[in-house]
Amino acid sequence: MTASPPGPLPGPRRSAPHRRNPYDGFPGIVGRTFAESDPAWPAPHRPRQLAPNIVVVLADDMGYADIGPFGSEIPTPTLDRLARDGLILTNYHTVPLCSPARAAMLTGLNPHRVGYATVANVDPGFPGYGMEIAEDIPTLAETLHDAGYATYAVGKWHLARDAASNAADDRRDWPLRKGFDQYYGVLEGITSLFHPHQLVRDNTPLDIDAFPDDYYYTDDITDQAIAMVTSLRAHDPDKPFLLYLAHNAVHGPLQARPADIARHRGRYDDGWDALRTARFDRQRAAGLLPPDTRLPGREPEADDGIPAWADLTPGERRRHARSMEVYAAMVDNIDQNLGRLTDTLDAMGELDNTIIVFTSDSGGTGDDGAACTLGYLSGFVRHPRLPEDWAADAARSDPELIGGPRSLTHYPRGWGMASNTPFRLYKGQAHAGGVRVPFLVSWPAGLRREPDDDGLRHQFQYVTDLAPTLLELAGVRRPTERRGRPVQEPDGVSFVPVLAEAAAASTHPEQYGEAAGNRSYHRDGWKLVTRHRPGEPYDDGEWSLFDVRRDPTETTDVAADHPVLVKELAAAWETAAWRDGVFPLVDASGALAFRSPEEQRLLRPVTLLPGTPELERYRSSRLIAFRSFTITLAIRRHDADDRGVLVSHGDQGGGYALYVENGRLRLAFNEYGELHEVDAGPFGPGAHTVEVSATALPDIRWSFDVWLDGLRTGGLDGVRQLIGMAPLQGISVGLDRKSPVSWPVHERHGTFRYTGTLTAVTYTPGESAPYDPQEIAQSLREAAAAVD
Repeated sequence: MTASPPGPLPGPRRSAPHRRNPYDGFPGIVGRTFAESDPAWPAPHRPRQLAPNIVVVLADDMGYADIGPFGSEIPTPTLDRLARDGLILTNYHTVPLCSPARAAMLTGLNPHRVGYATVANVDPGFPGYGMEIAEDIPTLAETLHDAGYATYAVGKWHLARDAASNAADDRRDWPLRKGFDQYYGVLEGITSLFHPHQLVRDNTPLDIDAFPDDYYYTDDITDQAIAMVTSLRAHDPDKPFLLYLAHNAVHGPLQARPADIARHRGRYDDGWDALRTARFDRQRAAGLLPPDTRLPGREPEADDGIPAWADLTPGERRRHARSMEVYAAMVDNIDQNLGRLTDTLDAMGELDNTIIVFTSDSGGTGDDGAACTLGYLSGFVRHPRLPEDWAADAARSDPELIGGPRSLTHYPRGWGMASNTPFRLYKGQAHAGGVRVPFLVSWPAGLRREPDDDGLRHQFQYVTDLAPTLLELAGVRRPTERRGRPVQEPDGVSFVPVLAEAAAASTHPEQYGEAAGNRSYHRDGWKLVTRHRPGEPYDDGEWSLFDVRRDPTETTDVAADHPVLVKELAAAWETAAWRDGVFPLVDASGALAFRSPEEQRLLRPVTLLPGTPELERYRSSRLIAFRSFTITLAIRRHDADDRGVLVSHGDQGGGYALYVENGRLRLAFNEYGELHEVDAGPFGPGAHTVEVSATALPDIRWSFDVWLDGLRTGGLDGVRQLIGMAPLQGISVGLDRKSPVSWPVHERHGTFRYTGTLTAVTYTPGESAPYDPQEIAQSLREAAAAVD
């Protein structure tokens, strides 16, 4: 029984909504003393007995054919073992872009409904591009956490808008606010695997000056994941966990450990054409594809400039082969680290009762064009008025730099074609090369195969199906309300029936798709799809139709044979697009460049004091991108031996640094991998004011002038501006952290902390240049309004 104190509560009466009786609902007995009372405790909130652990391993930009179970020559013994004991989904589809795929996977909703029409690096001001997971959309982590699971995430997040990735943000879209107990990794979409530009632990960006010489990010996040689950088990012997292990690999820049690269030396000397054929033969032999599947030639993508391997020069072949050796080493390393994790689970006695899912967020990429580049961030630049002489590569001739800490590189498109064997096209596109990715699941205790079951499942399933599937396997019901509010219904459907029975029908027979204007609609084995050309109108003439049951590689367009079906599926796409928030579609207006007016405050001058942690990448870029700017430094040199870096911004992919060495002031400018050094003259003891002024020139270039106590002492003319994702590393005062701007200075001095007195560093942004994408977009909008 529940006892209440006799008579009314002492003190003034309060209205019920604002004052709860502390004894309401207490199942014990409360008297005036402990002797007159019986205690009671809340029932523990635990999942069902023997609830499985869940591990979701997400690779980044990994093609369909890049692991052993899907036809690869790359040794992946851990994945081979999981596939042998588990199930392979041969017809699993994803969204062909990073952030949308992750939003769909973690929520079970179509990405536009969640607000992730594209990657979380834009903010044009429309619902489908909001880049925030609303409170009425529970994530997989939130639902499992509410059910009593421990929840951990490591690696790439890419669900926080770039403007919301700094230490001043309210963190509403960081992992800990989306259901995870702990997090360790990089919030943004790309990073250096040797020198991650901003690691975050839980809700705190880590202030790191330098990494150990043997540091490698994929190893690090695996170490962190292992520590999380072993710590949990030491503290609680029964609590199940969700581990979301999201690799940045194999997204560019391609970087791998030397020992891993060495294992693949010479493996790709025969080129992408031979590799693609060999992978295709293994896929057919393994039963992944219908026996009469055709391997498309290079002809459908001839305009993408993929040359025959035999037509390349010996130097090109060696350089390109090296890039694929690095890529293979990254895949190899992912498998090694997964092996370390599964060995740990085995040692804990929990491998059999752990659901392990392995997949990729999108297909292999063709972003880097026809040639391997060491200037990845330069090739990454997208601008409507990019000068014709804009070099997409760094002028370095040594292929051995490819894959190391001094290069930010990616493989050429021919290897992307081979990664996506047997399918056409790449990440970002709605054809199969962008959306069909490897998928395997293992749960020895719960998904046992019959002796005659080959483990292959050929049904169409979609990325939104994963969350409901894992919840059903875990015995957890997705709520209809959370925190007193109704939640949005999911789009995904559990495919547990498909896992249980090879002959079961797909649970998801119909699905729209859209990415960067590339549209698709899948229904019962028919696929309507476009390959949209930027700036072209959206009309029904874009549509191609494929019977993917008989033609999974999309080689024969049958739209002309089925005009009624084309019209029907196109109308279905239109209905789904309005229902799910797909509109507006990208066009030639440049509207994706628009940012919230709130960001205007980021253009104010900023003063950084000594000891200030590194300024976050996007915050730093707003001070310099597409504009002139000045840096003013107040310095005191105590004696002639004072030396070190005064200010640095960037890394081996691009940046600048001002430093004092051997009594001279010097400016280093890293132009996407090409280093320029400026001697700005002697720098004697005493108090000084130094100013670096960057002037925006035509053709998206800067000139630099260095001023010492009002006198110009050096300069640099006509270098390409650092735009897009460059500089990747933010502004540091008094040292050059992590990946250095100047590798020679790094070799001589490491982080090269300044030994004198640096009072303050002030950045003052100037007016934006006329080629600022926001200025261009505004001009186009005004011109259109004038015509109307």
